[in-house]
Amino acid sequence: MENLTLDQVVKAVEGKLILKGTQTTFNKVSTDTRKIEEKSIFIALKGENFNGNEFIAEAAEKGASLCIIDEVKFGAVDKYKELSIILVEDTGKALLDLAEFYRSTLKNLKVVSITGSTGKTSTKDITSAVLQSKFKVFKTAGNFNNEIGLPLMIFNLDNTYDVAVLEMGMSHFNEIHKMAKAARPDIALMTNIGISHIENLKTRENILKAKLEITDFFDKNSTLIVNEDNDLLSTIHSSKYKVIKAAVDSEGDFKAFNLEVNENGSKFSVREKDGVNFDNIEILVPGKHNIQNAMLAIACGRKMGLTYDEINSGIKNIKMTSMRLDIVKGEKFSIVDDSYNASPDSMIAAIDVINTVEGKRRIAILGTMRELGEKSYEAHFDIGKYAKTQGIDELITMGDYNKAYSEGYGKENYNAFSNMEDLIKYLDAILKNGDVILVKASRSMKFENIVKNLKELMTR
Repeated sequence: MENLTLDQVVKAVEGKLILKGTQTTFNKVSTDTRKIEEKSIFIALKGENFNGNEFIAEAAEKGASLCIIDEVKFGAVDKYKELSIILVEDTGKALLDLAEFYRSTLKNLKVVSITGSTGKTSTKDITSAVLQSKFKVFKTAGNFNNEIGLPLMIFNLDNTYDVAVLEMGMSHFNEIHKMAKAARPDIALMTNIGISHIENLKTRENILKAKLEITDFFDKNSTLIVNEDNDLLSTIHSSKYKVIKAAVDSEGDFKAFNLEVNENGSKFSVREKDGVNFDNIEILVPGKHNIQNAMLAIACGRKMGLTYDEINSGIKNIKMTSMRLDIVKGEKFSIVDDSYNASPDSMIAAIDVINTVEGKRRIAILGTMRELGEKSYEAHFDIGKYAKTQGIDELITMGDYNKAYSEGYGKENYNAFSNMEDLIKYLDAILKNGDVILVKASRSMKFENIVKNLKELMTR
């Protein structure tokens, strides 16, 4: 992070300086007292179980030279001579406002933002790899893709970066709007519109509307790149900004063809609408859906002036975020670990991937998909049915919708569990050499513990 002055911060967050210390420049921002460093700004956020305004003395003790608060709850802080305190109406808004100001100081930075119902993180990883062949690139760490995480990512930037690839997630209207206001993306990539968060937003059309907030600060120099294969994204047009469409199954400005998909990754060719062709792009991550994600990244790379040789070079150096379709091969059996999260689209993608992995029996261990509201039962039924039609030899489920999975898949070779301990004991008893096991559920179900036990079984 580049230095910010006290005057700049006060103005950016529209605050009142209620204590002025001797330190007047700052180069780090934190919302967690456990991670505070010298010369840092501590922004006191409030959550369900904590109030950061109560930890001002602790923040100062650990090196914070500036605290931004929205409640006066601190005691004696006289001994911290460097400490300044700014009072604002809302520290959550102040975090975003300060990130917006800091972003405005990075004059030569291009921001590529990524959203969609599924595939955001994989697309972020692929896009970053593509762009790194030519630029110095920063990408969102882990899942720092909300109204707190995104501004913290912005504060990690400095003037040495050419491009920031920033992921944006949401559960409600106006969340992406706030993040886009802070990040001011030049290019946005949209993976798909499914039914994730439909519990909150009620319809897929509303989900699209919420995702399109990523373009709220676009102008004629901005570009939205969308997946043409998605029924709702294929309808997007704009006179305000440029729209580029990338496709695998349909036609688009960028079209993938000659697909070869296996457990180690995929090879494909690309045809541009103006007639440019490039053969033998190789992506070393599994799944046809990752070709769709790669097509968005390729279109972004071309928009930013990369040659296909540069794109191909970059795409071979992908560093994927963990727990997302990691294939772990052991002497006895193989694990397809996709335990980070789950939605209907990503469930289908994972089932497609397991069918590319060499093995004998294919076993899917699936859990609850959250935030689907009235669509929940139908969605779990459909995934059970899809698993059956795609040749999954045994379906094992745990969670709130075992009955729906069972009705979709059928009773034969189906087993349901109410707790993880019994499920793991069952796996210990039935797994055979050559099995391929998919593990997938929403994050809150902590199915990574199943993966951990499976890895232990591998070594017995």
